[in-house]
Amino acid sequence: MILKKEFVFFLIGILLVLSCQKEKKEPIAAAEYKLYNLEQSGWKSKSVSHSFSDIEYKATLVPLQYYILKNEGNNDLQKVDSIYESFKNERIIEIEFQHENKDDLLKDIYTSRDYESSVKYMSFYIEKDFKAVTQSGDTINCSGVTFERNFKVAPFKRLLLHFGNIPEEENIKLIYQDNLFGNGLMKFNFKETPIKL
Repeated sequence: MILKKEFVFFLIGILLVLSCQKEKKEPIAAAEYKLYNLEQSGWKSKSVSHSFSDIEYKATLVPLQYYILKNEGNNDLQKVDSIYESFKNERIIEIEFQHENKDDLLKDIYTSRDYESSVKYMSFYIEKDFKAVTQSGDTINCSGVTFERNFKVAPFKRLLLHFGNIPEEENIKLIYQDNLFGNGLMKFNFKETPIKL
């Protein structure tokens, strides 16, 4: 009889522990689901596109929190907020180049360079072709570029442009002098501030 009572109390204890653990996991799962939805639909702000000589140029202002969450994860949102506060004057712009026939744009027929030189230009020198202009008229040089190599799997070429010292509330305009494909000066006007969490 005593063993039956102990067994019943043991089962009740296990059920209580399991129910408490389930309650703790549900808010975490809800937060992960919310972040997943933001990543799928709402992370990127407005995109601006231009087409010249069969090439589409698409620039997208990407919220800094997206990259912080990608690096840090979503376990400690206070840490994410702290990192954001130290880098809130940074901007990341994603720019994609795509030929209308989905041909590889780094071929010499589009760039007047051999393929290897075009890859080097996209990796190391193209950052000098980009500037950001703030509403107040300040011109900021690109502080770095990340060329995402896709090794001819995707039909586009993508760069991540990094700019610093831009006040958080300022709208910007991206200026691109196309020295790679020879299509001249382009302006991408972002009329909205980046998405904030």
